[in-house]
Amino acid sequence: MAKDINASGSKFGLVLSGGGARAAYQAGVLKAVAELLPPETSDPFPIICGTSAGAINALAIAGCHGSENQRTFQSRIKKIESIWCGLEANNIYRSDLLGVLKNTLMIFFSIFNKNYTQKKPKALLDNTPLRRLLNELIDFEAINESINNKRITAVSITAVSYSDGKSVTFYDGEATLQPWVRSRRIGIRSKLTIDHIMASTAIPVMFPTTRIMGSYFGDGAIQQLKPISPALHLGANKIFIIGVNDNSSSEPPSLSDATNLHIHSPPSSAKIIGHILNSAFVDAIDSDLETLRNINRLAEILPAETREAKGISDLRPIKFLAISPSKSIGTLARNYFKELPLSMRFFLKIMGLTTRSEGIEIASYVMFSKGFCSKLVELGYQDGLAKQQAITEFLKE
Repeated sequence: MAKDINASGSKFGLVLSGGGARAAYQAGVLKAVAELLPPETSDPFPIICGTSAGAINALAIAGCHGSENQRTFQSRIKKIESIWCGLEANNIYRSDLLGVLKNTLMIFFSIFNKNYTQKKPKALLDNTPLRRLLNELIDFEAINESINNKRITAVSITAVSYSDGKSVTFYDGEATLQPWVRSRRIGIRSKLTIDHIMASTAIPVMFPTTRIMGSYFGDGAIQQLKPISPALHLGANKIFIIGVNDNSSSEPPSLSDATNLHIHSPPSSAKIIGHILNSAFVDAIDSDLETLRNINRLAEILPAETREAKGISDLRPIKFLAISPSKSIGTLARNYFKELPLSMRFFLKIMGLTTRSEGIEIASYVMFSKGFCSKLVELGYQDGLAKQQAITEFLKE
């Protein structure tokens, strides 16, 4: 199947959205996909686009350190799965209580004194361990080799520029791919590095921003209004999307759902921040999918001749398959709250979060722990198996 996929007229794009620790779910879905492909399959998705924690998975798929066996898709997914299932918070950020308190005070003082922000980016957590982990996981030379050998068409990472608020997609790929400029979003050809991943995964306030090309960049999910668009700009005409939103649905909400808004008490800071993170990480992908469905309906109605005559020949149906969690990730997070480092539990409780509070979603973004991430991998795997027929059909020409 690998030969058919890469040699066919279809260009399969893989879109991996952001969501901190929730991205472990993507590893589970990809594990199911890998098992549906022949063992020798190398690169079933020649176009790979990642945002935030999804960027880590994206580049690990494109190329990870290892022996020659790591060149198969199945072996790379196994490596990614092992990383997620063995993860601890100290692999991602320094979690000592003293350090977190110190950083909290520095953030507070930086609000009133700009000199604090001029020395180095401020954040609650020091994510230096993540940089070390990425250096051990991702082989950029292998990615370049795959691009030069035309096994991969393009790889991209999206981050937000704090200079102008634009969503910037850094991509590398075939020489024919052109940069793009759209409203509030641009695509720039660039040799991808660890810095690009660190920038894309820099959750606001939690992790420090990263400097690239003289500007500071943060989590790519912020301001990414069209998370599917990079794959389209890079030439994909069939898109496989793995989200981390456990509230997505193919059915539009009813009026009764929209008007059933009973609020019994003021929301805690944790609940407010949880909603902000949800809107950044998961809501955009649902909105973009709705837009894509509408475009497909319009393109199917209008004959090719009409589209050509109206100057909208680029309006074409895009086949896609989207998979997202079948269970509430927030509910799962409740069961693993004690796996968070003491410093994080202390900080979240100050904001009003408890295992019984509705703001538990915020914990799921920073809950890098063996138990929670392994559970998400298993959930993704089961969801992938449940969509076995749909996935098999989708990967066929």
